[in-house]
Amino acid sequence: MTQVAPKLVVGLGNPGPEYVETRHNAGFWFCELLARELGVSLSHESRFHGIVGNARAAGTWILLPQTYMNRSGQAVGALARFYRILPNEILVVHDELDILPGQLKLKCGGGNGGHNGLKDIQAHLGTPDFWRLRIGIGHPGDRNQVANFVLHRPSRDEQTLIDESIGRALDAWPKMHAGEWERAIAAVNTKPKPSKPKTA
Repeated sequence: MTQVAPKLVVGLGNPGPEYVETRHNAGFWFCELLARELGVSLSHESRFHGIVGNARAAGTWILLPQTYMNRSGQAVGALARFYRILPNEILVVHDELDILPGQLKLKCGGGNGGHNGLKDIQAHLGTPDFWRLRIGIGHPGDRNQVANFVLHRPSRDEQTLIDESIGRALDAWPKMHAGEWERAIAAVNTKPKPSKPKTA
């Protein structure tokens, strides 16, 4: 696996206060915390249709598209073209229905699993071969409930698990930044051990 460091980290979500705490904004949550860790200030850039910051020391851009989820590719394509960032230098962080809260999956390429944000990014980049960090949010069990599910807040227990998984992903960031993707995958994709019940 080629050791190519990410030059652009994209968090997916929807703009507006009504969406801030909803499951679909898990990608935003990660990128906001990453920006804080890297000491990056984020500000709106109309030419990139999003909130943007540059971690100069890391050589990495952080982008939170403000186009709504199904037009995320507009923002990603604009920034990637302007700075000549290749698809395999892009890491897209997003919520994932097909894995449970508390779990993560890091991989390059693959399908979009019906995720409208990924679908639009793939269309604008012309390839599925970009990195994805999938943050598990679980599934409502009924496909007809998915749209409603992703636009609502997680339960308190689910939020705790999601926050813990984002913490593990942030811990693995130095490996991703170094282009050590195999080590990052091993760290991120390992299912957390269930916590032991407390004894009296």
